[in-house]
Amino acid sequence: MFAWTILLSLGAIWGASYMFIKVGGAEIPPFTFVEGRTLIAAGALYAAMRLRAEKFPRDLKTWRALIAMGIFNGVIPYTLITWGETHISSGLAAILTAAMPVFSVIIAHFATRDERITLPKTLGILVGFIGVSVLFLPELRRGLQIEFWGEFGIVVSAASYALATIIARKNLMGMSHVVASTGQLASTAAMMLPFSLLFNNPFALQPSPAAIFSLLTLALLGTAIAYILYYWLIENTGATRTSLVTYLIPITGVIWGALLLNEKIEIEAIVAMVLIIAGVALVNRQAAPAIRPVIASRGAAKQSP
Repeated sequence: MFAWTILLSLGAIWGASYMFIKVGGAEIPPFTFVEGRTLIAAGALYAAMRLRAEKFPRDLKTWRALIAMGIFNGVIPYTLITWGETHISSGLAAILTAAMPVFSVIIAHFATRDERITLPKTLGILVGFIGVSVLFLPELRRGLQIEFWGEFGIVVSAASYALATIIARKNLMGMSHVVASTGQLASTAAMMLPFSLLFNNPFALQPSPAAIFSLLTLALLGTAIAYILYYWLIENTGATRTSLVTYLIPITGVIWGALLLNEKIEIEAIVAMVLIIAGVALVNRQAAPAIRPVIASRGAAKQSP
């Protein structure tokens, strides 16, 4: 029962992350928002790493993988989601990002030797992309407005997360999840710092208490603590049960946005969510799926909003 409570809590936390991005990102520019999020989260996880008497790796090969993770599991998706949510609802962003495992299957087919596309996976890919298309149709009918590009940015972030899962599987398997997560987030923070300083003038910003609270909560609860809960589930319940959180995130993301941000739930969003979740279920039918920030530990990979 305790494990199920943790699983449901993790789904609620990651679903709420889109809401916090929506609120904080409305006042704090994307580069600075991502910089603050990753710097705070990396600091918190570094403290956990030191408590576990763990140290960073010293070999260049591992750090190249961690930097790549920082790019494809941090810089690209975090920035695009933050920017995208300035133009679309948090619930819609949660639904679109849920397509990540569909992209993972496609990339894994070409990048690995042991994960081939099968008939059920092909069906899952088609169903998932139909779900994504349902969300794009209203914007296409209106022309290529900024909302379309906001949605497109979220889809690109999902593909970036998917690529990160492959990098993690190939290069970080067996590494301590706390060390890998800290290294990835620290790499992201280091890369985002010059962008924040050059383009956002962060020291001149005056965000509201709500925006600051959203940033801090996202960094500590939605990133650092969520990573720890995720890997606790992996270690104590296995990757298969933990993968159920993939299906909870778009649902809780839509619920949080509707309840606390008064976001309207369109029929297209419901249809798309059902199709995307069905597609994810099909592509993950034959193996435990990669889940959403991506870090590898004991054969599992993970991704966060």
